[in-house]
Amino acid sequence: MTNILKRKDADMTQGNIWRHLLTFAIPTAIGLLFQQLYNIVDTIVVGRFVSSEALAAVGSTTPIVNMLVGLCMGISTGAGVVISQYYGAHDTKNLSKAVNTTIAFTGIMCVFATIVGIIITDPMLKFMNTPGNVFPESHRYLTIYFAGITGLMLYNMGGSILRAVGDSTRPTYFLILSALINIALDLLFVIVLDMGVIGVAIATDIAQLISGGLILVSLTKTEGAYAIKWKEMGIDRTVLKQIFLVGMPAGIQQAITSFSNVFVQSYINAFGSAVMAGWTSYTKLDIFIIIPVQSIAMASTTFVGQNYGAKKIKRLRKGVNTAMKYSVIITVVLAAVVIVFRDILLKMFTKDAEVLFYGSTFLVWITPFYALTCMNQIYAGALRGVGKATVPMVIMLACFVGFRQIYLFVNSMLGGGYISMALGYPAGWLLCSVCMTVFYMHFMKDFEKRFEMQENSIGE
Repeated sequence: MTNILKRKDADMTQGNIWRHLLTFAIPTAIGLLFQQLYNIVDTIVVGRFVSSEALAAVGSTTPIVNMLVGLCMGISTGAGVVISQYYGAHDTKNLSKAVNTTIAFTGIMCVFATIVGIIITDPMLKFMNTPGNVFPESHRYLTIYFAGITGLMLYNMGGSILRAVGDSTRPTYFLILSALINIALDLLFVIVLDMGVIGVAIATDIAQLISGGLILVSLTKTEGAYAIKWKEMGIDRTVLKQIFLVGMPAGIQQAITSFSNVFVQSYINAFGSAVMAGWTSYTKLDIFIIIPVQSIAMASTTFVGQNYGAKKIKRLRKGVNTAMKYSVIITVVLAAVVIVFRDILLKMFTKDAEVLFYGSTFLVWITPFYALTCMNQIYAGALRGVGKATVPMVIMLACFVGFRQIYLFVNSMLGGGYISMALGYPAGWLLCSVCMTVFYMHFMKDFEKRFEMQENSIGE
């Protein structure tokens, strides 16, 4: 345990670019996979040992959870960018302030997320037109989940601090441990004690609380300038403003996108519990395709943030190009693997032939388009790394919320089926990727010119 808690930060302003991205992205990807195991194992256990209704109940609650958690996650993104810039600039005083401000504000967010989550559970389930045979189980799962959301908040915010200084290893260790605990508790509560979705929710809360606690212990015991100093704990208004400038656009974007997915879920729910369960199975497998590009995007955000703080602009852009190239290659390969082995993979979640049919159909129609997500993920992450978070927010909201909702509404009015409904996702990815690429190229060209002029004026 002592070795796990030792500092493992990395200065990305020097050394091999791809090695930095790779050594950051691999542990991050593993960590994200294990984080997703919470919900994946939940769905497998309830799908195979409870009922198809329970599977639909647990899976269909994801947009509601993501809506609230996404807002808080945006703040952690802002904190990570600010901390990475101070770390890259070797500004230890402001680095310490940023860390303590982040942890102090996390306490406030824990209370907020718990109260709001419990309050919105029933209204949101009704808003999604959740079928009567699924509603009770969804209500039980969400209420218990939100009651114990503090662990998730602590882990995400603490993990953002460690990743900002180049340490993606320790958060991964803690997630692996807590995911294994979650699996063991799921099996105990559901199979042995026959607690159904209630047992699944309690198991998740306990496991997340353990991961959050380990993050706090790790940050307390570290010897770096980014250590938590409990005696100096407080909120620095200047630092908090910087965090909000980057974090709020990201948080608002994630929250509103997740809220729009509540509308999407309502369209899915209209096709019945079998389509709901098939969609749930599909979304659990799509995670394995999207996680690598998300991990590389997170690596590039930290890389960009540190090099921006160190004023190494050419290295910054080279890092983004490297991240883009490898994310496309990895995503294409993984998408092909999932399509080929889709029947075997889907059977992890259910034995129901009808549910398997719908899950397979969604995978075949949507998965070939996943390479499009690389452009919007990598470029948005890079722009946040330099503190330019508002435009990515506007572009993503316009494409993932505005365009997608118009698409779904028109599809519904024209009597479109579940396949044409599902194609709203790749259509949104395409539009977003085009817009994000155009803006990124224009911004970087202008940004480099301004930086060169600034350097020349200093030299004179």
